[in-house]
Amino acid sequence: MFEGLADLAAEHAQLERDLADPAVHADPDRARAMSRRYGELAPIVQAFRDWQQTSEDEATARELAAEDPTFATEAQQLAAHREELEQRLNVLLVPRDPNDDKDVILEVKAGEGGEESALFAGDLLRMYQRFAERRGWKTEVLDATMTGLGGYKDVTVAVKARGGDGAWSQLKYEGGVHRVQRVPATESQGRIHTSAAGVLVLPEADPVDVTIDPADLKIDVFRSSGPGGQSVNTTDSAVRITHLPTGVVVSCQNEKSQLQNKEQALRVLRARLLAVAQEEADAQASAERRSQVATVDRSQRVRTYNFPENRISDHRVGFKAYNLDQVIDGDLNAVINALVEADRAEKIAAANGNGGGSGVAPRDSTALPQ
Repeated sequence: MFEGLADLAAEHAQLERDLADPAVHADPDRARAMSRRYGELAPIVQAFRDWQQTSEDEATARELAAEDPTFATEAQQLAAHREELEQRLNVLLVPRDPNDDKDVILEVKAGEGGEESALFAGDLLRMYQRFAERRGWKTEVLDATMTGLGGYKDVTVAVKARGGDGAWSQLKYEGGVHRVQRVPATESQGRIHTSAAGVLVLPEADPVDVTIDPADLKIDVFRSSGPGGQSVNTTDSAVRITHLPTGVVVSCQNEKSQLQNKEQALRVLRARLLAVAQEEADAQASAERRSQVATVDRSQRVRTYNFPENRISDHRVGFKAYNLDQVIDGDLNAVINALVEADRAEKIAAANGNGGGSGVAPRDSTALPQ
């Protein structure tokens, strides 16, 4: 049982020795990758060692019980604990998303619904910012195009976790079309409208994850637009980068300097190129891999926010709750946990040869609506 765990325990021990070597930390990227792997293996190795010890203790107790029945109860208790550890190991050994430790580049884009959709996009942005704040995470707006009423035509934000799993482990399920039903601020007759906004979530790529050849980049500068400081509309500080081999285009204009905007654009570009590479690899392995946001069409919704009923519904796992006011204020734990559990259950079923199909996979296409 649990073949291969001895190899994982040996790898964990080797990583511990390597991380104690100061020379390893001379390369921060390598040290970071090794630390992530060490942290990933730690709970598995600990559970494996507990299982080994408990199994040995149970065997000893059964031998003693054969001569002295008073040891029978202890043997039964150890057997129950061993079974608990086996269940825990089965969960821990479910194939782990290699990006779970990564931070996130999250994009929100208005879709159907005009100005109301842009206002809803702003609500979604603030919801994710409040969710991050509740968890002690840091958010940074990389680029944004605002509308006259304070909504967002599109906005890109970086989310950085602190300790434990990365932001991707929680936010990767948020990609898709989010639909809202409410009376818009722009509605004078009190009628309920339906509009939508698209969310795209990408794991932020480290420089070691994606290598970009400067010769493959076309960089254009232009004058920033929208609200801002003195440099906006007066200097060519905005930057547009086109990755020629893939055609991926990223632009940033939030920062005051051209250099800062270029650095932010490169962060987004790396994340998008990593997603493209992973999507191509996944497409080869599975024909059922789904796209994240092809168009912001209300019919392609993953979640509905119904304000008149104070109801939040996630259509992928059948989650429904009547605390929308709290969710929109950043209390996303219940809905995200439902998605995490459905994904884990599907993976466990697949690992046990029972198929699956009721879970939810993170959607990772780079195709945002134009």
